[in-house]
Amino acid sequence: MGTPAGPQLSYEDIALMIEHSVLRPELSEEDVRTGCEIAREYRVASVSVRPSDVDLAVRWMEGSGVLVASVVSFPHGSATTAVKLYETRDLVRRGVKEIDTVLNLGKMISRQFQYVEMELQQMAQACHDAGAALKVAFENGYLSEDLKTIACKICKRAEIDYARTSTPFGPAAYSLDDIRLMRRLCGDRVKIKASGGVRTLNDVLAVREAGCVRVGTIATVSILEAWKMELAARKTARVT
Repeated sequence: MGTPAGPQLSYEDIALMIEHSVLRPELSEEDVRTGCEIAREYRVASVSVRPSDVDLAVRWMEGSGVLVASVVSFPHGSATTAVKLYETRDLVRRGVKEIDTVLNLGKMISRQFQYVEMELQQMAQACHDAGAALKVAFENGYLSEDLKTIACKICKRAEIDYARTSTPFGPAAYSLDDIRLMRRLCGDRVKIKASGGVRTLNDVLAVREAGCVRVGTIATVSILEAWKMELAARKTARVT
């Protein structure tokens, strides 16, 4: 396969990077159930579902060890702060352990940085009060280099848990350069998540090397089946 991963990595090292995404608007309830079953079977970090699917997902994932994630003001980040806080508190009350949101891009591009920072501080506090994590997508395809830099500093000060490159619904997928920039500027406390175009095992290994600890993807099965094959091939090679 020729993957760049070192032989010391285990199945869990890759599986626990993955957040299985079940967010597309046309998915049926049966599709959501299937997504939850995939997350359970492959023992990934979390499964991300639409807010209206949270109650079902929390019930289906009980006892699995897989966290339930959901989204607030997604994918554009343009709701008011009050609405975002209501949604956040409602979702964590229902059992969500990870919240994904998006920077208010209009405010960010308008350079209303205090607004953005105060909003994220309040959302982070609402999550942390309930033992949940907050992940914030930059949607880097819309941001200039200086705005990416400022967004990193805002997220660090707001004490969010993960800074995310993009959503699958934005104008551009993740880039390794953006990941490296975010890793360098966000500090040790803020973890980095890549999404929007993470489709293969090589993608996962590349973003891991660049500094990511989490990826959002719909390609969980193909990625982890490829990883199982790679691990089996390495084991065989060591034996022979």
